[in-house]
Parts: sequence; structure tokens; C-alpha cells
Amino acid sequence: MRYPGLPAGMWAIFAASFRRKLTEVLGYDRAEAAQITKKAHGRYRELIARLPDFEKGDRFPMNIASCAMLAAFILELPERRGVEELADYYAAAMMTAPMKAFCRMGGKTKFSARDIEGMKKTAALNAADRNPYSWNMEFLPYPDGSGYEARFFHCGICTLMKELGLFEYVPAMCRLDYTMSEADGATEFVRQYTLASGGPYCDCGYKKKART
Repeated sequence: MRYPGLPAGMWAIFAASFRRKLTEVLGYDRAEAAQITKKAHGRYRELIARLPDFEKGDRFPMNIASCAMLAAFILELPERRGVEELADYYAAAMMTAPMKAFCRMGGKTKFSARDIEGMKKTAALNAADRNPYSWNMEFLPYPDGSGYEARFFHCGICTLMKELGLFEYVPAMCRLDYTMSEADGATEFVRQYTLASGGPYCDCGYKKKART
């Protein structure tokens, strides 16, 4: 994946937050956090360079870039950390004020005709058939009209993290689905299975939140 564009933008937007949360969540001092971040930047560029460009219409480049960013920081930590503490770290680092605003904006159009059409196009694309770092999914509207499920049978995050020897940390990223759903103000996120835990698929269910 070429570095200019989305990957570089991701670093520009989130690097400061990832650095601060090294101190606030994981307990490193500021000097250690700065050094880890400097090394992680080089590692991130290396990881992005090994990824293929995503085809037009693929909605998941941001997902794989954020995975590469977390992986770069994990690989530069001076010691192995637990999954739960890295889940807390990742959520805190990603949920900046602009990210929360992005989620709220997305919540306003969730379940719209445009949103539904986009989900259908993503399901039809089957991008992971050609790019192992992308996703394949089915779009399954709930029969009662209460929302829909995106059911994933291939996950680019699982592919990359397995290659890096970091597969145990995929659940730390999966938990962000709940955090982002809570932030959008429009959905209740439900899930039964994940590929990372040995499930037959990852089910991402979005139920319309009851209006109060």
C-alpha cells in the first residue's frame, strides 16, 4: 500500500494520541513514550509498504491501516502486554474527539438507503478473494426491520496479525466495534462469534437504538 494518502493521514491524525496513551494507559514515562512512538513510526511505514493497494470500492483500507498502526506500537513495546490492557490502550488511542465526531456523523445516516446500498455493494465485492488483507462479508437485514448484520468470513486484520505473530491481540481490536457503536448514538452492537476466537465467522450486528 502506498504511504501517501490514507496511511500517512492515519499517522498524522492518531500518532499523538497513541503516544499520550502509552503514558496514560500503559504507564510509560514521556521519554519512553516518545522513543516507542519514533520506532513505531518506522515500523508502521514498513508494514504499510508490505500491503497491496486496495481496489476501488473497498471500504476497509482504514481498518487495515489502524491494524498496522497498533501492531507497530505493540512490536516496539519493551515487553509483552496483556490483551485486556492493550484493548483499553487501543480504544483510548483511537477514540479522539474527531473520531467521536466521525462516529456521531455516521450514526445520523445509519440504516439509510445509502448505507444499506453501500453494505450490499461491499458484500458483492468479495475483495478478500483478491486481497488477503481485505474482508469478505454477507449482508443480512434483520427480518423484523430492527437493523442488520454484517457477517465476515475473511478478516484482513486476522491475516496481518497472524503473519506478525500477534494474533492473540486481535480481540483487542475487535472490542472497538462496541466502543464505536456506543459513540454513534444510533446503534446497539451485538455479536456472538469472532474468527479470532475460533468462531465460524465474525458477526457484526447493528440494532436500531430505541429513541428516548
